Amino acid sequence: MAPILFGLDKFVRVLTDDWERYLAPWMDRLIPGNATTAMAIVGVVEIVAGVVVAFLPRFGGLLVAAWLAGIIVSLVSVGGYLDIALRDFGLLVGGLALSALAFSRRATRS
Repeated sequence: MAPILFGLDKFVRVLTDDWERYLAPWMDRLIPGNATTAMAIVGVVEIVAGVVVAFLPRFGGLLVAAWLAGIIVSLVSVGGYLDIALRDFGLLVGGLALSALAFSRRATRS
């Protein structure tokens, strides 16, 4: 549910009015358009990741973990957000655990 809420907030901006400050400039240059467009793309990906977690946790956990790895790289590149990067690392480990549990559960049912 959290990825969906964070994704939606890229559009309504309740949690922060400046999501763009968390985007590393070098990542912004890789994405077409400006930082606002990049964060809209991020929002859509986060919403999709949340939906995938809800319906296919085996793959959703891996998707969220990979996505969080990208966020961590961006936060470390920007600098000044190491506390958030560390929190996201914890969430990344949680995503991997969810995926592992879902794969394990499926293997034991087969």
